[in-house]
Amino acid sequence: MAEILAPLAGKVWEVLVEVGAKIEEDDEVLIIEALKMENTVYASSGGTVKEIKVKKGDSVEDGAVLMIVE
Repeated sequence: MAEILAPLAGKVWEVLVEVGAKIEEDDEVLIIEALKMENTVYASSGGTVKEIKVKKGDSVEDGAVLMIVE
């Protein structure tokens, strides 16, 4: 099991995948808005999205767990 972590603090702008989605390493999975810029979060490993811990509009801190991939 792997966790996808927030690379910086900001607000979740868009979630690009759903629970059950099959993803590959380096796939775009989420966009965080910080400092008026959209920052893409990429999958750190491939697998199936088991859980999404945030939703659009949520504020996240640097290092927060965004998703669980199995």
